[in-house]
Amino acid sequence: MTIKQGDALPEATFMTMTPDGPSPVSTDDVFAGRTVALFAVPGAFTPTCSAQHLPGFVKQAAELKAKGVDRIACTSVNDVFVMDAWGRDQGAGDQVMMLADGNGDFARAVGLDMDGSKFGMGLRSQRYAMLVKDGKVEKLWVEEPGDFQVSSAEHVLAEL
Repeated sequence: MTIKQGDALPEATFMTMTPDGPSPVSTDDVFAGRTVALFAVPGAFTPTCSAQHLPGFVKQAAELKAKGVDRIACTSVNDVFVMDAWGRDQGAGDQVMMLADGNGDFARAVGLDMDGSKFGMGLRSQRYAMLVKDGKVEKLWVEEPGDFQVSSAEHVLAEL
């Protein structure tokens, strides 16, 4: 079942890179008491994700925060080392929190996983964005396969 507006996020654990190495963070660690713009991509270093999706949120970070977003987070079914390298490559810095969903547990739990096997990618996340307030989904924008419109930073910013 796909998560919808008004639903609470399921409990899940992501991995993030810290100065001391990989570290687990729970959904509560990321979302409790905050307004978070979360976006998901099918894969780090993939064309649309690297050319438009993550760069858009990095570029629009100040504007999103000016409209009440406390944190911007990106998740993908990639390991923590790949997400860290991609974030550094894209200049995410402190603007976008990189959340590795290495086993796809979060993607499955929110019902937004997809089978990328025909592209040699296995289980992945669909492309989407959501606005989460204190752990509850306030707004959700899920892309049609192959599209990149409603989950863009520009679209999310326009909807705030």
